[in-house]
Amino acid sequence: MQARRASRELAFILFSQFDKTITNYSKENLDDIIVKSVRILSSSASDDLKTSLGALIDMKNKIDDYEAEHEINLNRPLEAANIAVPLPMTSDMSARVEEMIEVAEKALLALEIAEFTTLESQSEVKNYAIQIAETFQKNHDEIDSIIKKYSTGWDFERLVKMDKDILRIALSELLYIKETPMKVVVDEAVELAKKYSTDDSSSFINGVLAKVIVDNGLKG
Repeated sequence: MQARRASRELAFILFSQFDKTITNYSKENLDDIIVKSVRILSSSASDDLKTSLGALIDMKNKIDDYEAEHEINLNRPLEAANIAVPLPMTSDMSARVEEMIEVAEKALLALEIAEFTTLESQSEVKNYAIQIAETFQKNHDEIDSIIKKYSTGWDFERLVKMDKDILRIALSELLYIKETPMKVVVDEAVELAKKYSTDDSSSFINGVLAKVIVDNGLKG
């Protein structure tokens, strides 16, 4: 995982922890919330892995039961070991495996972010996440007004908070930090939306950012 990608995800978790006006948070507050965010990620990863393990055990038990109850094995002597039998539908197995892969990938990503953040040599992850938060602190009125302007047909106050936070992170980078290629910022904002928000969020966020880029003549 790239450090900046980890920073954006950490910034998103950081933003989700804010329970008051962002300007009220000091640098020390942000550091404390980063620690809390990493703990949340680690705990979530642990829960996801337990879920995936439970699903794997359940699948193994179902396969064993199916094999034991198949007519081929029912007709064998009791003392004889079961022999392998063909499975009925690959689609059933495939869907379950895909679900477990998704859970495992999410858990591994969370653990990578936690590792990036806690390793001394990777302090840039935490620093960039805090830079994003501080940039939004300084420019929150302008950034939120931009979101309102380009959220055509949407009431800003009723927008999903996760979508607003993803846009806040992306706009902080695009308009103020300007250190990352534009396409990378947009692509990773869309990925955050797919991972954390609603089914329609990724297209909504992509549309808002595309309008901002065109109207502001952003390049790179």
